[in-house]
Amino acid sequence: MKKAIKVCLLSISVSLGFVSCQSDLTSLNEDPKHPSVVPSENLLATALYQSSYYMDNPSVNFNNYRFFTQQWSETQYRQETQYDLVTRNQPRNHFNRMYVYSLNNLQQAKTFLENEVNDADVKANKLAILEIEQIFVWENLVDTYGNIPYSEALNTDQTFLPKYDDAKTIYLDLISRIDNVVQSVNVSADSYSSGDLVYSGDMTKWVKFANSIKLRLAMNLADVEPALSRSTAESAIAAGVISSDSEAYKFAYDGGTFTNPVFDNLVASNRNDFVPSELVINTMNGLSDPRMEVWFTKVNGAYIGGVFGDFNNPYTNYSQLSSFFRDSRTSSNLLSYAEVLFLQAEAAARGYSVGDTAANLYNAAVTASMNENGVSAADTTTYLAANPYNASNWKSSIGVQAWIAMFNRGFAAWNFTRRLDSPTLVNPPTSNLSSVPYRMPYSDQEYVLNGANVTAAANAIGGDQATTKLFWDVN
Repeated sequence: MKKAIKVCLLSISVSLGFVSCQSDLTSLNEDPKHPSVVPSENLLATALYQSSYYMDNPSVNFNNYRFFTQQWSETQYRQETQYDLVTRNQPRNHFNRMYVYSLNNLQQAKTFLENEVNDADVKANKLAILEIEQIFVWENLVDTYGNIPYSEALNTDQTFLPKYDDAKTIYLDLISRIDNVVQSVNVSADSYSSGDLVYSGDMTKWVKFANSIKLRLAMNLADVEPALSRSTAESAIAAGVISSDSEAYKFAYDGGTFTNPVFDNLVASNRNDFVPSELVINTMNGLSDPRMEVWFTKVNGAYIGGVFGDFNNPYTNYSQLSSFFRDSRTSSNLLSYAEVLFLQAEAAARGYSVGDTAANLYNAAVTASMNENGVSAADTTTYLAANPYNASNWKSSIGVQAWIAMFNRGFAAWNFTRRLDSPTLVNPPTSNLSSVPYRMPYSDQEYVLNGANVTAAANAIGGDQATTKLFWDVN
């Protein structure tokens, strides 16, 4: 594992609770334990860890993506699978983690980088890493909440009450920012090393990651802006997207300084609150999916899933997540090679020019997922023969396989289920909502600290409800 990074102590400011590592005291009152200037690589490392850990965190207190996609069921409790997003303040907790501990640390790193000694190309590459990582976090936020504070969000010197920008406008700006930042990179020059806990300063991989984010954005636009979606997807693929598992965006945990969030919630906490859902188990059973042997334990020789939205006690009556997920060093694979291939398969199915057929890309995507999970080539061949690409019902064909492949990658899976409406997710009978969630409601703190702007945003999107669809989710 790369060396542990000592991070700055954080102080919460007014409004969105942004982090500031800059002291507002005079020099006579400076506290050496709370430095006013921190190396940008330390802030980068902090932001990479925070964004990765909390995008991937299965805790009931945070994003709940695994419940939004009905991949996990609960045992001791059932509020979260009944879509109670109020009691534990999940919207607030995820909002603060992404803004306070991720975006603002990256913004501070950009500021401090300006005064660090680097040659021009190295400085440009370091700035590009910070920019690409910010774009990645922005993409998570806009696809989680919809309209969000964006253009004014990080300008805390100018405004404490940032407006909420239109989600589609943010999409267009993120695409533009990706195009600009990849042009600024010199892949032959150095960049961050110790602070880059994902790609160790490999700028070729950062560029491919940026283009893969662009592909994600493009495919989400497919039903609402088909021409823009096509041109954006085609340009991203032509520029070069993630093309192997070694290029995937993975945050690696060392098992000591950093531990995997699933390990923390299932092993370190000594709890058994989660089991794979009945929908996952039954779907994979019906397809004779060999990944089940890697992912789940058996009960009396059979795979048994938990009922979504209900108690599943005693938990020993149900299949458990295997040691494959429970290892403290398992990486958070937040933009995988398999996902990028499924996105390309979908693009081809929609008639985009991506250099290959939908069937070939579907096969490659399934194969990539099997490889990620240690399934043999023979078992992969058997599986594809039994479950071939279905051109006449491609949304179901790609949607179901992508949802399976994205098991334990809740945010990625949620994008596929919302866009392709496959597999069909049924609202549990005891749900607190009128349908499955399509977005996360806004943070309750925003109504106290930034009330006028969050209320205007809620009105603009059609109501601050989990059942309100994002602008791109029109079919």
